[in-house]
Amino acid sequence: MQSAQPIMIVDDEPDITYMMKRIFQSNGIVADSFNDAEEALRHFRPGIYGLLILDIGMPRMNGFELYSEIRKIDPEVKVCFLTAYETYNGQPGFTKTDVRCVIKKPIGVAELVRHVRQELAPMIASAY
Repeated sequence: MQSAQPIMIVDDEPDITYMMKRIFQSNGIVADSFNDAEEALRHFRPGIYGLLILDIGMPRMNGFELYSEIRKIDPEVKVCFLTAYETYNGQPGFTKTDVRCVIKKPIGVAELVRHVRQELAPMIASAY
């Protein structure tokens, strides 16, 4: 079953975005990927993406800053933070968000797909 809306992956590591995009596409989830948060922000449009996966630790504009800017454009979009940090609650900006979805790197393929499908489930169900 294909997702109702594509997802957006933003991570400054091209290997990660490449692999995640391939994993999602091979599991029926359409994904756009960006390796620069500012470029992702320029391409973001409200109502297009069912879920955003934002890496926390990116140069120039981190995931929290990107999240804040995207919320100004679309306050309803669902977001999952992607992090390699052991403790992300202590990271600047994290406690100021209403995002409760956090994907810890590294993550297995099956767990990643299951996690994203769980986040997309209400949208997939409402598309039918």
